Amino acid sequence: MLITTPAGSRKAVIAACRPVPEERRTVTVLFVDIVGSTRLVERLDPEDVRALQRAYFGTVAAVLRRWRGVVEKYVGDAVMALFGASGSDGLDAYRAVRAGLDIQAALERRRPGGVRLRVRVGVATGEVLLDLAGVRDGGHGAASGAVITTAARLQEHAPPGGVVVCPATRSAVAGLVEQRPLATLTLAGKALPLDVWRVTGAAGSRPARHRVPLVGRRRELAGAADEVTRALRERRPRWISLVGPPGSGRSRLLHEVTRAVSHVDGVPVRRRVTTCPPYPCGELAPLADLVRPRPDGTVADGPGGVLAAFLAAPDDDPAAARAVVACREALLGLAADAPVVVAVDDLDRAAPALRRFLHQLHVAAAERGLPLAVVTTCGSGSADPLPAPARRIPVQPLGPLDTGRLLRHLLDRAGRPSALAARLVALVGGSPAVATAYASAEPAEPGGVPAAVRRLVDARLDRLDDAHRAVLLAGAARSGPVVAAVVEAMLGWPAGRAEPALRALATAGLVRPVAAGGWAVDPLVARVAALRLSRAVRADFARRLRAGKDAAAGRVPAAGTGVPSGDADEREVCPLGAGRSRRSGGGARPAPVPPNRPDRAGALGPVPGDVVLAQPARAGPPGRAGRNRRRTEPGGHMLGLAA
Repeated sequence: MLITTPAGSRKAVIAACRPVPEERRTVTVLFVDIVGSTRLVERLDPEDVRALQRAYFGTVAAVLRRWRGVVEKYVGDAVMALFGASGSDGLDAYRAVRAGLDIQAALERRRPGGVRLRVRVGVATGEVLLDLAGVRDGGHGAASGAVITTAARLQEHAPPGGVVVCPATRSAVAGLVEQRPLATLTLAGKALPLDVWRVTGAAGSRPARHRVPLVGRRRELAGAADEVTRALRERRPRWISLVGPPGSGRSRLLHEVTRAVSHVDGVPVRRRVTTCPPYPCGELAPLADLVRPRPDGTVADGPGGVLAAFLAAPDDDPAAARAVVACREALLGLAADAPVVVAVDDLDRAAPALRRFLHQLHVAAAERGLPLAVVTTCGSGSADPLPAPARRIPVQPLGPLDTGRLLRHLLDRAGRPSALAARLVALVGGSPAVATAYASAEPAEPGGVPAAVRRLVDARLDRLDDAHRAVLLAGAARSGPVVAAVVEAMLGWPAGRAEPALRALATAGLVRPVAAGGWAVDPLVARVAALRLSRAVRADFARRLRAGKDAAAGRVPAAGTGVPSGDADEREVCPLGAGRSRRSGGGARPAPVPPNRPDRAGALGPVPGDVVLAQPARAGPPGRAGRNRRRTEPGGHMLGLAA
């Protein structure tokens, strides 16, 4: 069986990954294995076993490719795959869980050789050290970490035909899949019991719950509500697009806009709201929310037969295609009787078929002069042309005052001190989603970064190519402003290569220029990027920086080392403590330290943007600071001291 898929020579692959050949990353691991494989093969002829294996591995591999999983290894009849290893989209855990469900369904349908293969699937999310070259060429051992063992153990405890997940995965897919508690298990090698959930399918659409007041969006709300009201009153359909990055609060604003326009000239407005889930079951599945059935199950807004069939199976493409015309006519008929607002959240996730439907609906309503408005949300980079008349309303980051107000509301609801708001404002960066995550974060979040926040930032980092991400990682490794010449020394680049990359990162909003030709990395981005740096990469950065300084000064390296002795530069690029002196084994876990004060190990200060959420443990004698500032979770995971 072919286990690796080389992509050119390994030397070329490694060169493409340099100068950052490895990263600490949060990934989701999927483990799948056949139930009762030993008994099965004992009663089959070897040729039938080979045919069965080919069908099994082919089916599993096809599903994993569809969900962008990377096969890391085969162990007998078991398959282990990584999600988020070759690039995160913030939905790695969701893709892994959906892949597990699809593997079960595909094997049930296929039944190779008439044999019913039942498998168990375990899914776990956690941190690994990732060999980037190994991921690219499909080699074994690309990832190392306790989460791999956890996924394998979960698979052993899964029921036949079931998909079970760990607490971290459950949190990452909350609201996206249906899951129920399965058991609290004591897994081999784990000191503490682990809660386990079983996933039963993709979740249906649910209205979002908003428990805090809308903060800092009066202008956007008023502008959007005015556009909708004018469209309905003048019977001139309009398209209003709320544009902002994930986490900007655009979904909340959409909710408030639909609530704000409840009547026009005394006539009640009918609202039809849907959301585009990630990777929907069927391109037109979100249309199901636009044609609501009555309590008795019949369809209220049009020809019942076609729409009812679509509602029963929204992933059935032929049924969806037949329902398009019926759904459009149903909504137009509704608008002929009363004003209608069609609201679609996360349109940038939608398939082209759904976008075409909305465009055709808008054009048809304009031709008939109906009171209808289409309100959508999408990402800042969306360039999808909108039918006229249309208006794009940008959803910008909140200002510091509004961010502080929102944080105080959220902290109060979470029962936490409101004084934390002042310390969190810089990290939140005006993002309501980040504010919500920090306000409700567990005290022992790794590195002080909530998992939901890390998913958002990791997705931003992975949209960069290798060179730009390397510049950002090098900048995050040092405290203080980032200077192009220093970055070039750390990465081993020729002069003049880093400056264009830094300018491109500034255009992307990841860094900003500061005085004296330096650059400041966004505080939250710097913190998450620092979490990716392994001890070996930090030490490599330090050696290159030291060699560059010595070459400029004309100094000769110490004999036999290639670089002079001493670790001052290693501490400079390792503001969390020099790599060689760290004993904890958690090299990329920054523990919060007081701002503007060198730590006892001789580091230059905190990671850029570091925020003190609790007093760190008192440092002991020199050389022991790294041990005193961290505590270790059973299983070897390092926990920051954030409140």
